[in-house]
Amino acid sequence: MSSALSHFTAKKQFRYIFREGNSYSAKKKLLIALHGYGQLIHYFSKKFEGMEEHSSLLFPEGMHRFYLNGTSGRVGASWMTKEDRLVDIEDNLHWLTALLEEISQHQHFEEVALLGFSQGGATAARWYCSQKDKFNSLIMWASLFPGDIAEMNVEVTNGTFIVGTKDPYFQAEMKNTLHTYESLNYNVIKFDGVHDIHLPTLISLYHDK
Repeated sequence: MSSALSHFTAKKQFRYIFREGNSYSAKKKLLIALHGYGQLIHYFSKKFEGMEEHSSLLFPEGMHRFYLNGTSGRVGASWMTKEDRLVDIEDNLHWLTALLEEISQHQHFEEVALLGFSQGGATAARWYCSQKDKFNSLIMWASLFPGDIAEMNVEVTNGTFIVGTKDPYFQAEMKNTLHTYESLNYNVIKFDGVHDIHLPTLISLYHDK
């Protein structure tokens, strides 16, 4: 006799960090940054120190935390695994939207930019495509659109793709990846670096406005 896999809904708490902009104009902008695989927002958010001069910052943390090596030591977070991924996708979209609405109740943002780094780019792309009216721009940082988004040519307002010239995850397919994003009218930016956030490159997007 087989047992059917079922789900039920219960209350859960989610972690995030919010940092308000340092000026009136910065407080009117919001940058939401979704971390990569195995990162915790306590450390990921440090890569953005100095961005408060240009924007308020919101760092949600993936709901799957795990030991990075074995059963003890450093802990990381992930947005999902291959197991029950469709339910995790639905849960992510629900709680991220609820978080944005909660933050927006206390402050009005004239611009909202969504950034997804590495694994976080897949969640960012899904969120953008499902709630496009909530965002002014999408930044895919060293990340590709997930396979469950059938068409990469979803119209993106002010889309940007950023990657390091020495990023080991993109060396073999760098040319094809850049061509794909360019064909979709993304602003493609390469910086001299590896698989990481490069703050001067991010700040340059705000200086160009």
